[in-house]
Amino acid sequence: MKDLLGLMGKAKEMQAKFQALQEEIATMEATGQSGGGLVKLTLTGKFEMKKLEVDRSLLKEDEAEILEDLILAAHNDAKVKVETAMQEKTRELTAGLPIPPGMKLPF
Repeated sequence: MKDLLGLMGKAKEMQAKFQALQEEIATMEATGQSGGGLVKLTLTGKFEMKKLEVDRSLLKEDEAEILEDLILAAHNDAKVKVETAMQEKTRELTAGLPIPPGMKLPF
């Protein structure tokens, strides 16, 4: 019975740590860029776009398609950075726990 109570205590503790991690990730930001820094885009940990910077040299009517592609590339770059940071923080939190590889956690 002691083992069960201990296990339940650890589960509650882990749940609190995951909650804190989710809150930390929500406030995190990552900036992606493309075109050698001509387009910069900042995402939050919830993948919401917070900021977009476009170099004025790209604002030419006949180059709209290029600008659109650069914005998408910057967004994807920022998204990868947010996902990588989330994975690293989750790995730190779950270090030593017997979690199967590839198992998705609740976020």
